[in-house]
Order: sequence, then structure tokens, then C-alpha cells
Amino acid sequence: MFKKIFSCMAAVMMIATAISTSASAEDKTVKIDGSSTVYPITEAVAEEFQAAKRGSVRVTVGISGTGGGFKKFCRGEIDISDASRPILKKEMDACAEQKIEYIELPVAYDGLAVMVNMKNTWVNSLTVADLKKMWEPAAQGTVKKWNQVRPEWPDTSLKLFGPGADSGTFDYFTEAVVGKSKASRGDFTASEDDNILVQGITGDKNALGYFGLAYYEENKGKLKLVPIDGGQGPVLPSEKTVMDGTYQPLSRPIFIYVNKSSMSKPEMKEFVEFYLKNAPKLVKQVKYIPLPANAYKLAEERFAKGKTGTMFGGEAKVGVKIEDLLKMEGGK
Repeated sequence: MFKKIFSCMAAVMMIATAISTSASAEDKTVKIDGSSTVYPITEAVAEEFQAAKRGSVRVTVGISGTGGGFKKFCRGEIDISDASRPILKKEMDACAEQKIEYIELPVAYDGLAVMVNMKNTWVNSLTVADLKKMWEPAAQGTVKKWNQVRPEWPDTSLKLFGPGADSGTFDYFTEAVVGKSKASRGDFTASEDDNILVQGITGDKNALGYFGLAYYEENKGKLKLVPIDGGQGPVLPSEKTVMDGTYQPLSRPIFIYVNKSSMSKPEMKEFVEFYLKNAPKLVKQVKYIPLPANAYKLAEERFAKGKTGTMFGGEAKVGVKIEDLLKMEGGK
């Protein structure tokens, strides 16, 4: 009889503990959304952090694009916004209206990869001028074939694939290639899901597309990577060329933006500290390019001081090298 009572009591205590832990995790939630480019890094950090906290803190990570993330962030709906470009003036104004203060933290470096179908035999490299001819708004409905880009290329349809207008990758690419953020032809296949872009490029011999280098690395057996000539000759994106600044103008730092008011929650402070401490290992693990150790140290100091605002003044910046970022972060 006593054994049965004891067993019942033990079972009840286990259920109560499970419910308590579940409720605690629900109460302690870190909400993140934004860039599909930054997502793999943040998701990896979230998984490690939740494992370390043994389920006592829940971390949710969404993908609505950099622009979509900032909309939610500036409405106070999320704690952290993943961003593949710096915050823009209109987003700064939206946050200011809602009295949202933010801490801007660079977490990695990334290159944008331009790819064609594996059966494409005519493209061995592209200049920025070639890319502009394909993607500028004036190309819509007019530049429809490869030989309209270069006359020696075949008289076949040009099929373009790229991120959607809410993507920070779209913003950065258009700024770097066309000269103005969001200035792009609209008659291309757009998606916030890079896997859909991979499928589109692999499924059509005449396709060309772009997205973050890490997604290319995941699919390198399916896609042909194109060297880009930014004025100093064709260069392939790689960890080395992104780090040394020779892959231009399609290299960029990527960020998280932390809502300062969320720092009143202890789990938020713990999560961001965990993120910056573990970023070098996890960034590389998901095939992105870590910042130098000194950059993470400066980011940790920025966070510890609660230093709000942006280093970029609300404008798109193209070709920011790691040493430039270090100088800006260090206030030099």
C-alpha cells in the first residue's frame, strides 16, 4: 500500500515538475525574427543556449527578411532582429516613434554569391557592369536574353532568381550593383527562402541568381559559382577573399539588433552574452565567416555598456571591410 502511495506521489511530483519547467520556459522566452541570411547562425546559437539552460528558457527564431524583422522589432513585437544590413533611416524613425532603443552588434561576415546552372558553359566571370545590365530597373521587359548582356553569349532566355524586397540581401545587392537600395527590375523569381532559389537555378540551364555564400556552400555540388570583377579582376568569394577584402563589392558584415528594454529580462542578457561568446565557433560551423576576436571583444563591450544606436547613420554602406568595421566599433 505504502509503495503504491509513494509511486503515485512520485508520479505527481514528476508531472508537477514537468509542468513547472514548461511554464517557466513559456515565461522566459527570447523572441527573434528577421534575416534569412543570419537565421542559420542565430538558430545554431539558440539551440546551444536552450540545451545549456536545459529547457528553462525558450528561444524562437523566425524568418521574415531583414526589412520584415525590423518592422516587428520597431513595433516592440520581438527582442532581437537579425539583419543582413545596417538599420535604415526609415527604420530608425519607426523605432524612435515607439521609443525602441537598440544595441547594434556585428556577429559575422558574409559574401554574396552569384551562381549559374551547372550546364552553363559560357559564363566564366561577371563584371559589376554585367550584373547591373541584368538587374537594373531599366532591364525589366527589355533585357531578356543572355546575348543582350554580352553579344558573344547565346541567344537564349535569361532567367533570374533572387531574394524578395524584404530581404537585406536584396537591399545590399541592389545598392552594390545598381547604386541604389531596392532599385531592381521586378520581373524575376523572388523568394525569402534560399532553398527555392537553389531549386530555380538548378532547374534551368539559363538561370542566374544570388544569395549568401553560406547557402552556396551547402549546395556547391548543384551550382556553378561565378567570379566577380569589381575592378581588380575576377575574384571568387571565399573565406579568404571576404576576410582580406578582395571580394568586392559583394562582401558585408551581418548583425543582430537587441531591444534595450528587453535587457530587463535576465534570460535576454544571458542569451546575448552567450551569442557573442560562442559566435566564433558557431558562425564557422554553419559556414559563415567569423569576425576577428577583437571585433567580438568590442561587441561584448558595446553590449555591456548598453551603447545604443548605429555606426552607419541610417544609410546603406557598400564594401565595408573588417578593418573598417573594427575602427567604427572602436570609435576611432
